[in-house]
Amino acid sequence: MRRGWTKFSQCTSLMMAAVLSASAFPAQRDNTPKPVNELTLAGLRPGRDSLTNAFKHYKQKFLVSKTSAASKEWRDTCTGRSLVLAVDSQSVIQEITVSLLVPRDGNCDNRRFEFLNLGDWITGKGLHLGDSRNHVVELYGEPSSSEPVVRDDADFELLQFDFEAVGPGVPQEMQVYCERDSGRVAEIILSATSRTETKRAQSQ
Repeated sequence: MRRGWTKFSQCTSLMMAAVLSASAFPAQRDNTPKPVNELTLAGLRPGRDSLTNAFKHYKQKFLVSKTSAASKEWRDTCTGRSLVLAVDSQSVIQEITVSLLVPRDGNCDNRRFEFLNLGDWITGKGLHLGDSRNHVVELYGEPSSSEPVVRDDADFELLQFDFEAVGPGVPQEMQVYCERDSGRVAEIILSATSRTETKRAQSQ
């Protein structure tokens, strides 16, 4: 066999071996789930929307009387629900909280809660107060961390979701409190800044 044919045969063998190796060991796919973040709570976006936007959804006349410039609250003591907005000095909403932890006074004759748009007190992806912990994970994946907490002598599990990896243009953090006994969502907090950023700003 001529020398040229020998070299050609060797190259062909090497190419075939490479093809067979690639077939035997296909390229591995990155199965790491993409971050699932949240943008809105109660129809509002922290870090973007102002108090003026909030008053278009929730009437100012139904605010709890004891509010400050930095915090606005709507409350229904029949169902035990509340909506709290934390705003900065420019009246931009920085944090939104919806909760089932307001003490109930048993006064359900007053239909004031019908005007509070309680049906809108959900996340953009459809998480409601009272939903199960499993549903939280179905929507957002496993939390960044979870820990037991006690509030007013009641036991909860705090699910922490950090969205910093998504980028600075979205809300950076969501906290979900679930009742330990029932596993039901009792409170949701969506923040424009993370706890790390808040601590860093406070230390400066």
